[in-house]
Amino acid sequence: MMRRVLVTGLVVGATLLSAWASAQGTKLWSVERYDEMEKGTSEGVAIRSDGRLEAGPASSLLYETGKSYAWSIASDTSGNGYVGLGGTAAGAALVMKVTPDGKASQIFAGKELAVQAVRVAPDGTLLAATSPDGKVYRIPQGGGAAAVVFDPAMTEEKPKYLWDLAVGKAGEIYVAAGAPAVVYRVPAGGGKAEVLFRTADQHIRCLLLSTDGTLWAGSDGSGVVYRFATGTVGAKPFAAYAAARREITALAMDAAGNVYAAGVGTKGRSTLPPLPVTGGVGVTITFVQPGSSTAAGQNTLVPDGSEIYKIAPDGSPQKLLTLKDDVVYALTMQNGKLLAATGNRGRIYRVETNGDGRFTDIAHLEASQGMAFASVKDSLLIATSNSGKVFRLADVVATAATYTSDVFDAQSFSQWGRAEVRAGTAVGFELSVRSGNVESPVMGWSEWRRVAADGSFTVPPGRFVQWKALLRDNGSLDAVALNYLQRNVAPVVEEVVVQPGARVTPATPVAANATVQVAFPAAGATPVFSADAGSAPLTAQKDKTAVTVRWMAHDDNGDDLMYAVWYRGVGEANWRLLKDKLSEKVYSFDSALLPDGSYEVKVVASDAPVHTDAEALTGERSSEVFVVDTTPPMPGVLTAEAIKRMEWVGSVQVNSILIHATLEARDATSPIAHAEYSIDAGPWQYLEPVGKVSDSLSERYDFTVAVPATTTPVSDAKEHVLAVRVYDRYENVIAVKAVVR
Repeated sequence: MMRRVLVTGLVVGATLLSAWASAQGTKLWSVERYDEMEKGTSEGVAIRSDGRLEAGPASSLLYETGKSYAWSIASDTSGNGYVGLGGTAAGAALVMKVTPDGKASQIFAGKELAVQAVRVAPDGTLLAATSPDGKVYRIPQGGGAAAVVFDPAMTEEKPKYLWDLAVGKAGEIYVAAGAPAVVYRVPAGGGKAEVLFRTADQHIRCLLLSTDGTLWAGSDGSGVVYRFATGTVGAKPFAAYAAARREITALAMDAAGNVYAAGVGTKGRSTLPPLPVTGGVGVTITFVQPGSSTAAGQNTLVPDGSEIYKIAPDGSPQKLLTLKDDVVYALTMQNGKLLAATGNRGRIYRVETNGDGRFTDIAHLEASQGMAFASVKDSLLIATSNSGKVFRLADVVATAATYTSDVFDAQSFSQWGRAEVRAGTAVGFELSVRSGNVESPVMGWSEWRRVAADGSFTVPPGRFVQWKALLRDNGSLDAVALNYLQRNVAPVVEEVVVQPGARVTPATPVAANATVQVAFPAAGATPVFSADAGSAPLTAQKDKTAVTVRWMAHDDNGDDLMYAVWYRGVGEANWRLLKDKLSEKVYSFDSALLPDGSYEVKVVASDAPVHTDAEALTGERSSEVFVVDTTPPMPGVLTAEAIKRMEWVGSVQVNSILIHATLEARDATSPIAHAEYSIDAGPWQYLEPVGKVSDSLSERYDFTVAVPATTTPVSDAKEHVLAVRVYDRYENVIAVKAVVR
């Protein structure tokens, strides 16, 4: 009787360590690693990097913009959010004010494509930076006419892009620009902007202003994090860290003064279109748009993912995490935890800052890119793109968190056994299972069935299965495995090929010119098995005394198979065994075992190695008819006579000799293929039969040929030797000769 166990608490079931059992008998589908867990769907469930499921922060949709792109977000002390929107056409730059209850109103509309950054000034007004060819606007707190506080067209550098803003305690504004890379400072009361610093990079992508007045900036091109003392007269930018990635997309700082930076892309390589920007007379500088911005706008991937770094107060750097499939667009500190908003899959991660590489996937957004954070009371606002939405991520965990696994395909109709669970707590979770016979669960699956404390559950047998976990009361789950038993199905033999005149000798290397290829028929005539490495041509040794049989077979259960090869003559009723208990899919035998004639071969595949005799099943397939012919043709009597002939060559009389010969040859199995003759051991010459076409078991030859003068001088010749060779279709040959006097 099969033993099934529910494992709870911190005890690890041995069967959970492998996702698959052996091919035969009961198998186990196990989900325990992060890469397995993340394939599922989570609602309020956080997935740790070690694979543990636990209750995550409660999340909800606050506002749906109806647009594709929300690039930025800010918040005020009343909990209102300000969302910077954009699109692909002029006039798409908008700022929407979103109240805590989700009501939205438009407070700004610009002629540019996008509002790239929004910040709330100390006086309560809103600052908005637009791009490309944009400006920085000051928007009254209650809405109204916006005033331009910075116009890059009025500067000497004339940057094309404005990427980020930072606001000082006194109200001064710092502007991150790109194409070229410049940081400007705009006085609090307005006035002419000054260049704080410029670099040889492509863009300054992000800014962070600390409480002590230190300005941090991240660049695109060289991937450098700069530090600048804004309160020091004559200060110069200091390159605090050069990342391994091309673009610094986001910065954050914790209470201890540690700075966190996100890096994206690969240095020295860009597939993005160039942005020509003309500088001084006769000088053209070529820029490229930041990879993260292009990826968000086109909803595409950035190669190589992202990295997150930590720069300690003493300046020492450390790489915290590498995310291979995500682009980090924003970083923030929330309740002492580092959070990262990412694109490609719309994930929010909580990153451990101690350097152990651990992280937690705390939210799956219903959008492709998480673009920006804004902190409000008891929660965090997240702006997303593709599509443009605002989500609220609460500081408290979800009261009822649900995780639904990916659909598992057992490959064949299966009976489902007990569930095995490894959990961080013995209580606090509820497990359910459902099954079906189509891949999509919405198409005729069973209802969810509760898993009992002993792991038992009742769902109909089927090919597909899925489990769902409901976490409550700080419950957690480390691994779930389901036992199942596939319904045994018969093996399938897809193709059988027979090659007379070949012998497989894998242990003995043979010369290239002594080999033949045993291949399956050309595509179109038979099924194509290109995915199976066993369908490649098989090298065999050319051997007229051998026959090679090759076949393809599979078992949907994954069972080990053994094979038997049978034969019978055409017109016979009974099959006769050639060889059984074969494990390889090729067999060579001596053709002497079969008298000359036409035959077919049958290969029988059996899963008996992994099943009892009563449960074992077989599948079979027969080959096309092939011919065994090892006997040469039977010649009749070769008759030959000499005919002397006198000819005039010009004015000279020449004597010559002709030979007239007749011969009949017969083969019992295959048609006569061709014949050739030789006179006095001279070169062999092709010989046509009477009727010219050689296509019968019996052919007659009647020919007259001249004796070549190069053999023996005609005047001295006493006799000549005529030899004739006759071949059948399988290259069996017989030779006869006649002496002509």
